[in-house]
Amino acid sequence: YTRVWIPDPEDVWRAAEIVKDYTEGDSILYLKLEDETPLEYRIGPKDNALPFLRNPDILVGENDLTALSYLHEPAVLHNLKVRFTESNHIYTYCGIVLVAINPYEQLQIYGEEVINAYSGQNMGDMDPHIFAVAEEAYKQMARDERNQSIIVSGESGAGKTVSAKYAMRFFATVGGSANDTNVEEKVLASSPIMEAIGNAKTTRNDNSSRFGKYIQIGFDRSYHIIGANMRTYLLEKSRVVFQAEDERNYHIFYQLCASASLPEFKDLALTSAEDFIFTSQGENIFIEGVNDAEDFEKTREAFTLLGVNDSNQSSIFRIIASILHLGNVEICSERDGDSCHILKNDPHLTHFCQLLGVELEQMEHWLCHRKLVTTSETYVKNVSRKQAANARDALAKHIYAHMFDWIVEYVNKSLHTSSKQHSFIGVLDIYGFETFEINSFEQFCINYANEKLQQQFNQHVFKLEQEEYMKEQIPWTLIDFYDNQPCIDVIEAKLGILDLLDEECKVPKGTDQNWCQKLYDRLSSSVHFQKPRMSNTSFIVIHFADKVEYQCDGFLEKNRDTVYEEQINILKASKFQLVADLFQDTNKDSSISTSSSSKSSRVNVRAAKPTPKVPNKEHRKTVGHQFRSSLQLLMETLNATTPHYVRCIKPNDVKEAFSFESRRAVQQLRACGVLETIRISAAGYPSRWTYPDFFNRYRVLMKKSDMTEGDKKLVCRNLLETLVKDPDKFQFGKTKIFFRAGQVAYLEKLRADKFRSACIKIQKTVRGWLQRVRYQKIRKSAINLQRYGRGYMARRYAEQLRLTRAALICQKQYRMVRERRDYLRVRQAVVTIQAFTRGMLFLLHHKAIIIQKHVQGWLTRRKFRRARNAAITIQCAYRRMRAKRELKQLKIEARSAQHLKKLNTGMENKIVQLQRKMDDQTNDLKTQNEQLVVAKASLGSEVNKLQKELEMMRSRQGDGSQLTSLHEELEKLRAELQEAHTHRKKLEEEHSSEKMGLEQRVEELDRENSMLKSEKEEMNRRILHHSKNQESSASQSVGRVQAELDEERQRYQNLLREFSRLEQRYDNLQEFQPGHKRNNSTQSSLESDSNYPSISTSELGDTDNAIQLVEEMGVEKAAMDIGVFMKLQKRVRELEQERKRLQVNLEKMEDQVNCKVEQESEDLAYNSLKRQELESENKKLKNDLNELRKAIADRASQNSSSNELQDGYNLLLGQLKAANEELEVRKEEVLILRSQIVSAPHQKEETTNDIETNNVPEWTNSKNPIDKEEAVRAYHGLCDKASDWGYLNEDGELGLAYQGLKQVARLLEAQLQSQARKHKDELAAFNTQIELLKDDIEKKQEILNHTMSLSPEAQVEYSVQQEITRLTNDNLDLKELVEKLEKNERKLKKQLRIYMKKVPELDATSQPTKAKPQLTRQVTVQRREKDFEGMLEYYKEDEALLVKTLITDMKPHAVSATVPCLPAYILFMCIRHADYINDDQKVHSLLTSTINAIKKVLKKNNNDFEMTSFWLANTSRLLHCLKQYSGDEAFMTQNTAKQNEHCLKNFDLAEYRQVLSDLSIQIYQQLIKVAEHMMQPMIVSAMLESESIPSLAGVKPMGYRNRSSSMDGEGPGSYTLEALIKQLGQFHGVMGEHGLDPEIAGQVVRQLFYSINAVTLNNLLLRKDVCSWSTGMQLRYNISQMEEWLRGKNLHQSGAVVNIEPVIQAAQLLQVKKKTSQDAEAICSLCTSLTMQQIVKILNLYTPLNEFEERVTVSFIRNIQNRLQDRNDVPMLLVDTKHTFPVLFPYTPSALSLETLHIPANLSLDFLTRV
Repeated sequence: YTRVWIPDPEDVWRAAEIVKDYTEGDSILYLKLEDETPLEYRIGPKDNALPFLRNPDILVGENDLTALSYLHEPAVLHNLKVRFTESNHIYTYCGIVLVAINPYEQLQIYGEEVINAYSGQNMGDMDPHIFAVAEEAYKQMARDERNQSIIVSGESGAGKTVSAKYAMRFFATVGGSANDTNVEEKVLASSPIMEAIGNAKTTRNDNSSRFGKYIQIGFDRSYHIIGANMRTYLLEKSRVVFQAEDERNYHIFYQLCASASLPEFKDLALTSAEDFIFTSQGENIFIEGVNDAEDFEKTREAFTLLGVNDSNQSSIFRIIASILHLGNVEICSERDGDSCHILKNDPHLTHFCQLLGVELEQMEHWLCHRKLVTTSETYVKNVSRKQAANARDALAKHIYAHMFDWIVEYVNKSLHTSSKQHSFIGVLDIYGFETFEINSFEQFCINYANEKLQQQFNQHVFKLEQEEYMKEQIPWTLIDFYDNQPCIDVIEAKLGILDLLDEECKVPKGTDQNWCQKLYDRLSSSVHFQKPRMSNTSFIVIHFADKVEYQCDGFLEKNRDTVYEEQINILKASKFQLVADLFQDTNKDSSISTSSSSKSSRVNVRAAKPTPKVPNKEHRKTVGHQFRSSLQLLMETLNATTPHYVRCIKPNDVKEAFSFESRRAVQQLRACGVLETIRISAAGYPSRWTYPDFFNRYRVLMKKSDMTEGDKKLVCRNLLETLVKDPDKFQFGKTKIFFRAGQVAYLEKLRADKFRSACIKIQKTVRGWLQRVRYQKIRKSAINLQRYGRGYMARRYAEQLRLTRAALICQKQYRMVRERRDYLRVRQAVVTIQAFTRGMLFLLHHKAIIIQKHVQGWLTRRKFRRARNAAITIQCAYRRMRAKRELKQLKIEARSAQHLKKLNTGMENKIVQLQRKMDDQTNDLKTQNEQLVVAKASLGSEVNKLQKELEMMRSRQGDGSQLTSLHEELEKLRAELQEAHTHRKKLEEEHSSEKMGLEQRVEELDRENSMLKSEKEEMNRRILHHSKNQESSASQSVGRVQAELDEERQRYQNLLREFSRLEQRYDNLQEFQPGHKRNNSTQSSLESDSNYPSISTSELGDTDNAIQLVEEMGVEKAAMDIGVFMKLQKRVRELEQERKRLQVNLEKMEDQVNCKVEQESEDLAYNSLKRQELESENKKLKNDLNELRKAIADRASQNSSSNELQDGYNLLLGQLKAANEELEVRKEEVLILRSQIVSAPHQKEETTNDIETNNVPEWTNSKNPIDKEEAVRAYHGLCDKASDWGYLNEDGELGLAYQGLKQVARLLEAQLQSQARKHKDELAAFNTQIELLKDDIEKKQEILNHTMSLSPEAQVEYSVQQEITRLTNDNLDLKELVEKLEKNERKLKKQLRIYMKKVPELDATSQPTKAKPQLTRQVTVQRREKDFEGMLEYYKEDEALLVKTLITDMKPHAVSATVPCLPAYILFMCIRHADYINDDQKVHSLLTSTINAIKKVLKKNNNDFEMTSFWLANTSRLLHCLKQYSGDEAFMTQNTAKQNEHCLKNFDLAEYRQVLSDLSIQIYQQLIKVAEHMMQPMIVSAMLESESIPSLAGVKPMGYRNRSSSMDGEGPGSYTLEALIKQLGQFHGVMGEHGLDPEIAGQVVRQLFYSINAVTLNNLLLRKDVCSWSTGMQLRYNISQMEEWLRGKNLHQSGAVVNIEPVIQAAQLLQVKKKTSQDAEAICSLCTSLTMQQIVKILNLYTPLNEFEERVTVSFIRNIQNRLQDRNDVPMLLVDTKHTFPVLFPYTPSALSLETLHIPANLSLDFLTRV
């Protein structure tokens, strides 16, 4: 059915459907409402017009109202309502207008992250927002170099002030000041001040602005804020003295009263606001949720920030308090009613005069009197009580208005700047159109201003619409739009309302009624002016928004704004300067400050007519005239700028959150011009599509043959000409297609029909396939059922045959048994008869039969007893066997639980004893049974014997006596037999009772054993549970410690980032300072570049300066230079000794030079003796060396099993070899010297003159005499030569050589002895260590054996105990170490203080300067080739060249083909050599220069990723080298023996390692910044916009704000996912090529993936157009490609996947079902990485791309919110894009041997010497 909108008295518009076809001319339209109610809707010329058509559901909720196919009032209202109530979107575009609906709730959409997300984006790229409008204004100002304006309008309570505040916050954040003036903070600080003095609570708004303001924010050429200026319009002064019910006065009054208890406000004499008339008329002095005292503190802080000093603040508060006291001044009427007076000693009047510093008597007099001046005389007139009260109120309003103007002027002065303003952006926060039941002068001025603004708005919209048509080169006709110039003429034209009002004000006795009557006479002919029918004191103006009836009462008084001059003169004479200054220029405009604003506006505007200068106060401007002038200036300013419009809408009058009243909303939409914009757009071609978007959306309507053409424009033309027959319904532009209203809906219908037919075809095919599959399944099932049924029948038949055969057999057997039973019964009867018959025959012999009977009975009983005993015996044996088995099983179980066996040892012994006792008793019973059997046998034999005797007796004697005796004897035997039976029975009973007792005891033991087993299992479970708890608690503690460590590392790295920023800022300031600061020539450049201050020698002589310098540096920094202090002291002592020695040598040399030729023989003998002594000493030294080598070799061979000793031996042996080589060299030198001695006499005569003339002065005047130590250094090539030794002096030089060689020999001997002692000590230490290790290994072996012997549960418990013990010991050791370190620290601090006192006492001039070292010698000695030790030597003067070559001028490609991090290795080898020669200054200078040079290079290339990565790799490698070769055992575990030999010997560079670590962190942060800056423009386009899966994404109408519209196609091209992955691959490749550690590269990738996640998710949360199912599919595919790239680079373990988990869950959320409660539960369990705000936001933004998808219902979103209430999520909507993970540099030693490093020739490092 066709859906329409019909008018409704309650909801304004109501949805319905046409149920019957309509033909033209029908008078009734048959409709059906949404609740299925039928309705007959009458249409016709007299009734209703045809109803408006509804838009398709897919277009409902659009970001831009102009994207709707049908543009009319109900469509706009419905779209706003859906967005506001269902999706909670408060912003919506309507063409160039941003519609903002007040949510009456704080929303998390204004944070800094949101500002960053909108900054730099095009207006159509993101969801509607006030920040998008502000960004568009900022961008157009920079692009077009044209001033901008943001016009914010709306009703009171609609949110105008808040919108303007957020716009200014955006400008302050994006365009922050370039220097430290913090202008943006001052601009924001002006808001709380203006709200305090200009805002008040009304019935519609708790913070209503009662004035209009226009703030101009000035920018320089770099578009940084440099200043601001504010203009105000029409302050509502009447609110100072009157407030309606449930309203308040201005906030500042209540804030001051709430803080009246503060000590500084005691003099104000204030109490509660309820006690003052001016603040209590509204009856409610409080606002819910507002703390006036806290707001007052914010106001004071804002005053302070803007530079208002305490005295001025105190004066302002005094003036405000005085106004409150003035309102409480009670004026009493006299009896005549024409005069009045004030009570004597009125406290409020007293306070008023004291606070303002005026005379009490004068103020009391002129409040009740008035001066009248005529041409002839001046007299004082009494005034009535009412007139006096009005004058008092007028005075209060006047004071407050002047104070308001003064504060505005002061704020402008504070925000004014002396810099030249390049451009500005103005923010206009002005009242919207108002209409109340009673409308007065204020509403008239407000509506007049809105008429002017609406006219400007209409003209601007019309202009933009026509420019769009012209730019696209399509034919257009003039669009008729509403022009409200006639209404404006009624108000401001000559003899208009304002002109007549001013004229009436000039009449001496003018009244409101007279003025109203003039209006009726003059303006009744205008269509915009009407006279009410029932009133003669009001008039009606037909504004563009509505008719408004104005009451004339008070118009004249408010327009005049009169106040008695006598009262003003009293205030001018105030003793307080500020109060007097407020009223000095009363003739000037008191409502606006145009002078200051015109200076800073930089807009060249001129008034239409020159304003004549007013000569006196009688022609003072009225309020209406002032307002008209200021409004005209405002309009000229706005016309000179590019406007941007924000229309604020108040959704309801009860301030309920997200409640939408259609009647109130549509009233404001009509008033603010939104519907007029819609009407202008609808009059032309409102729907606009770019050719690519139209092609992508409607290509489903094309044929395959139509899509073969390459030109998409031609394809679109052909399609439209085919689908739309009327050519007037569309137009083709250069880049867009323009459609009339409704055509997009028609195309959407065709598209939906095409999709529906395609769906039906797909459904038909799928259903047929499903039915075929179902039939095949049924057929297969039927065949299976038949098969199984037939098998069952066959089996049942076979079973029947078997049963039949069995029945026959059973019958046969039964019959046989029955017959046999009958036969046996007959036979038994026969036998019985025979027996009785035979019994009768033997009846005579019954005695013998009786005897036989008893004997047989006894025999039978005996047989029975034997059988029973045998059975019992068998039972006992069987039970014994079972008991043994159980015992064996128990023993096995007991062996498996050793601790239980120990616990139950006593009980098992008892069981064994009882078992043994039972066995003994069993044996006894067995013997007794054997005895009984023997007794029975004997008795039986006796009975037989007796029977035989009896028979013999019977046969012999037949008398009865013998028979009697036999009977007696038989009875006796029977009695004995019975007694034996009784005894046996008793024994058996005892045995059985004892056996039962034992069995019970065994059962009890079994129960106890089982109980122990259960206790054991319970203990095991507890142990396991305890161990698990310990493991979990340990893991939690580890996680907690790790989190704290990360947090601490994050804070540290943030401090480093701040330090680098401040350092950069300091460098910039230094560069910015004019002139050149000359450094002290005596100061080293190294000291100036160093990061660590040190004290030069020139500063050591001044005690006060040194102490002051140390105090400035602090103890920590001064502690770093303690080495310098120590070396200076040592150097002073050495220089003193050196001076003494040199003095002695100088005297000796002078004596030698003065000797004559006759002493030559003595010198030769002396020299020969010296030579012989030197040779003997060399031989002795060589012998000692050989003996020492032999001893070391023997000891090493004895301990060759130890690898460590072998390494030590090799090391020492190498050193001995080197010493041996040095001795050989000395030997060669001795031989050379010997040859020189032999040839000395021949050169004597030739050299004597030269010695006398040249050499003697040189020796006497030498500045650097040479001693023994320098001679040693000369042979090592490490010191300077003071003069040119072109010849050999036989007297002086030979002695010098001798002394040098002797000293060398002694030094070598001492060195070898010290090495031998050291080797002995190391050997002893190694032996001790080996013993300790052996003991440790034995202990651990014992513990291991003991642990292995325990059960698994015991092992766990034992290991836990061992671990606790170990941790306790470690903690104690660490605590002891900390105590030692603290003690050492205190000791060092104490020493430092002592040294600090001693340092100034040193002589600063005692240190001589060194000349350039010269390594060349006149005498060349051939050295043997030695191995390269991995060091590089350079001159101190070449340090700058080294740094320049390796760092400053280094390009990464220059060393790309060599070893990675080559500069770091070269620098470290140079540092090694400086350490080797023990030159601390050289080490300090080189490291400091390196660090400073790296910083300068990075500063110069701060946007170069390759350079930053290169120096991050080299810096980290240099740091690793300093650690690897530091000599610290913790860093030497992976070193080779050769690398251990290369460790630093003399210096601990731990402090420099920390400096390099900090530098590495700074470089890492710069690397991340550069990479993120390069990736930033690619992320959104690649992740959300590019079609990685072709033809999946759909396109929807975008309306006026289509994507990238503000840039006009000038922006960068779109990026694909491949481009982003390629960029990541380049980053990773560059880092790998430069040798960056894989762990650091993984952290870089992790941080970049976090940035990708943050930017993608933030854009997803701020863009409705990408929140769809297809985007979720595209996003999931893109993420899978990113994960595949991570796996391909082996980075899936770096934590990068975890960082993109929120985006993955967001993509899944877009794809899952969103209907039922099960779906809600699934979403809650799925989206664990998203916050509740993010989930709800995505669900609200979810947009179907076609009619087959369904929107997410409000109830489903509420269900999600209820389920997620228990989550403890941080209330965060957007992700922090600036968050940086703390970086960790793991220690990765290098396997490279320094001696094998090759330096390329292209580096030009020839000045480096390999050592």
